[in-house]
Amino acid sequence: MAEKNFVEPRAELAVGTTHAGFTVTSVEPLSELSGCAYVMRHDATGARALWLACADVNRAFAISFKTPPADDTGVFHILEHSVLCGSDRYPVKEPFVNLLKTSMQTFLNALTFPDKTMYPVASTNVADLENLMSVYLDAVLHPAIWHRRRIFEQEGWHLEAADDGTLSYNGVVLNEMKGALSDPDDVLYQALTRSLFPDTCYGHESGGNPRAIPTLTYEAFLDNHARHYAPSNAYVFLYGDLDVDRELALVDEALCGAAERGAGSPNPLVPQAPVRAPRAEVRMATAPGNSEVGLSYVIGTAADRTRVLAADVLLDALCGSNEAPLKRRVLDAGLADDFSASLIDGVLQPQVMFCLRGLREGAGARFRELVESTCAELAEGGIPRDKLEASLAQAEFNLREGDWGGYPDGVALAMQAMSSWLYDDGRPVDYLRYEDALAELKRGLSEGLFERLLREVVCESAHCAEVELVPVEDGDADEEAAELARLRAGMGEKDLDAVRAEVDALRAEQEAPDSPEALATLPQLRVSDIGPAPAEPAALEVEAPLPCVAHELDTHGIDYVYHYFDLRHLDFDELPWVGVLTELLGRLATARRSASDLDTLVETNLGGLDFFVETYTRDDDLSFAAPTLVVGASALSEKAAALCELPAEVWGETDFGDLARVRDILTQRRVALEQYYLSSGHAAALGRTSTYFSSAARASGAMGGLDYYLFLRELLEHWDERADGLSDLLADLARRVFTADNVTVSFTGPAADRELFWRRGGDLGLRPGDVERRLTVPAPEPRREAFVIPSDVAYVARAAAPSPADAGSVGTWQVAARALSYDYLWNEVRVKGGAYGVGFKRSTEGLRQFWSYRDPSVDATLARYDAAAAWLAGWQGTEGELDGYVVATVAAHDAPVKPRQLARRQDVARFNARPEGWRDTVREQELAATADDVRALAAALADEGAPQGICIFGGRDAIEASTVSFDAVTELC
Repeated sequence: MAEKNFVEPRAELAVGTTHAGFTVTSVEPLSELSGCAYVMRHDATGARALWLACADVNRAFAISFKTPPADDTGVFHILEHSVLCGSDRYPVKEPFVNLLKTSMQTFLNALTFPDKTMYPVASTNVADLENLMSVYLDAVLHPAIWHRRRIFEQEGWHLEAADDGTLSYNGVVLNEMKGALSDPDDVLYQALTRSLFPDTCYGHESGGNPRAIPTLTYEAFLDNHARHYAPSNAYVFLYGDLDVDRELALVDEALCGAAERGAGSPNPLVPQAPVRAPRAEVRMATAPGNSEVGLSYVIGTAADRTRVLAADVLLDALCGSNEAPLKRRVLDAGLADDFSASLIDGVLQPQVMFCLRGLREGAGARFRELVESTCAELAEGGIPRDKLEASLAQAEFNLREGDWGGYPDGVALAMQAMSSWLYDDGRPVDYLRYEDALAELKRGLSEGLFERLLREVVCESAHCAEVELVPVEDGDADEEAAELARLRAGMGEKDLDAVRAEVDALRAEQEAPDSPEALATLPQLRVSDIGPAPAEPAALEVEAPLPCVAHELDTHGIDYVYHYFDLRHLDFDELPWVGVLTELLGRLATARRSASDLDTLVETNLGGLDFFVETYTRDDDLSFAAPTLVVGASALSEKAAALCELPAEVWGETDFGDLARVRDILTQRRVALEQYYLSSGHAAALGRTSTYFSSAARASGAMGGLDYYLFLRELLEHWDERADGLSDLLADLARRVFTADNVTVSFTGPAADRELFWRRGGDLGLRPGDVERRLTVPAPEPRREAFVIPSDVAYVARAAAPSPADAGSVGTWQVAARALSYDYLWNEVRVKGGAYGVGFKRSTEGLRQFWSYRDPSVDATLARYDAAAAWLAGWQGTEGELDGYVVATVAAHDAPVKPRQLARRQDVARFNARPEGWRDTVREQELAATADDVRALAAALADEGAPQGICIFGGRDAIEASTVSFDAVTELC
């Protein structure tokens, strides 16, 4: 593979040297990152520091604290939210939101883990990074929580009293966790950790249990901050091409100025003595189909990096696909709808977890014996060598590629570092290294390493647990109602008046604007600080056996190929079957290989092989739709032959005749979609509102959205009647989809690799086919829909058709969307309404869409959407405010992306027929936006004549309590 620019160790940073109050304790060259790790200790406070020096200009900073919970109150989760609500140096109510609105950040968030809390930021602009560092350091060390009690009430919990005296709880974290613990997976996982770790912090819900959150007092809240947010308990992380002395000086000043609160020691973080927990049950108010059973086995400690990586490889070999030996055995036993395995790492005692979902009768009692007996057979007889080699090859590819799924490298590596550093000051880089561990695992293949590990972890485990989740009709909501009723019974009118007065005081504080003096304390970049647009290499049309777009980018020895098959020659009612096709391809046998052999070959030779659908549109034509089946593959340069041969074998030779496997795969997809609706209902609702107006969205919905889910559910419910002829239908569809006449190939990598790909691949086995464009998408129709899910919170989306009053450019709307999302909606729906998230977007086609996330309200949120236009019309838009929104909007536009992501973005723009320079034009519009331009958009937002649609995902009680007259209410899961 090609090497990145290596950053050599610097002599002036030798061990023992001191820099801005930090003494270097070790220097660790890291070939994996083409850089060097400098480990330091702050002389005055004992705070730890780590700088990963490398050539990356997307620089990062994080400050983290060891925060093991001692109960289920979620105190550290509430603290994570609360310290970002103002500080001594920056006395504004929401500096975090101000930074989201005004900085050039490429990442800005805070994260609560089971044993630590992290505050990471990233930016390509050094001045901006230093601004973010300054605000975050003051936030964690000098938060306003010490003199503004109502921050705790807003972010944690408070009581509210209705006019009739009925009591209720509200609070951002409370509502977030009601949503989180509406997910059976989360409830099962927490029950397993309680069984595995009864005596340590991991037995508690770090995010907070909604039943326990209201027991947290303000005094205990402050005590936990004092004990845990001390410099001596801090871990400081720096990443990238930095003037390290300058950045350390900033950190040194903050640490030395931290308040001495003298409140005692942090909670202990100690290992759990091994326990073989008795089988347990947890009852949950959810749909009967959400029954689950889980098994967890502790694999050792975080100190053994190689063992943890080996466990990850082992799980993939045993359960990484339907053809892996353990998963195949469980599926063939017919115990449930789906089976999966997970590695839980980033904790002191990592564990493996096996989960069975959608149980058949008696499955829970049989599951453990089946898993353990199968593991014993494999440990004794040997795990198939080819499966282990394939999983090891896949792990190596993933580690070398370093694609962190949306996290900048620096932020992801900060998390990786904490996987060992938190537990041992002397081991900050264990999880940043992988070369030695890979070499040891390769040697261990022929020495029985994985069989020994399987025997030790599962068959001979001294530390394990088993929990079954049993769905019931009544749950925590009824317990909460009973508790509030008891509380109300003990209150008189004066008590109720006190509750109402406190809520009024909280509302007044939330609604009071920050003073100009307070706002002036915040560091802010100006539009003049924005540099030119980053250079973006253009895609090339090149000569090849098939239409080909080339992206000649530095991919560090990895090639990426995407094949785009236009589906406009199909009928609309065939599109759901295309969705089915993408679920099955790559997971069934081909004419040459069994499903198991194919799975092994793909993992051994490719970084990935994916089949998915997307629909292209036109920015000025909501009736245009070009549904497309996309085949994506990646591989190391030396495996280019597999890159052209394996995808072609799958799309050209798949055997759809194994209907038992087909049913397994489709059932797993149904289960996955139901889990998605519970955890990401806002995204599903937003996508659904697009189908009310856009033909492209309607086509996408038929292939993978709600319409597809309903199609899939109906197919499975009537499987016996529908299965006959299914294999022929799918084979015929594949023949008509995968043809030479309707494909464009996109290749990302060096020209030499591309030329080799085409020499080896030729026409990729594709033949001419029917290319008549006959697709007709039924006309979209605005609707008001509700979808019932087993949740204590709701996801509320509303959309409106394009308005004749809309004369705004894409760039101006981007600036306005940021103002609406992070000012009006944040304050109204999140801060005052208690929803965990909220936002607004205006699509390039002109749709105006609102959404909320884990929201306790439906009608109140819709009313706040209604008032957004009036707020925008009256927005003051001072020079500082406008500059901030423009800076943040352009920064998001300019955020660095990986080569694969850049190529995909250019491909999509091409298929959407966007003109050359379209992104530059939008950027210019963003930079040119004025306050008058933004206010002028209120006319379109207020257009009551434009058709509107509403989509709600939520619990039945919330939907039935709404005054919306729904066209349809559908039970989902």
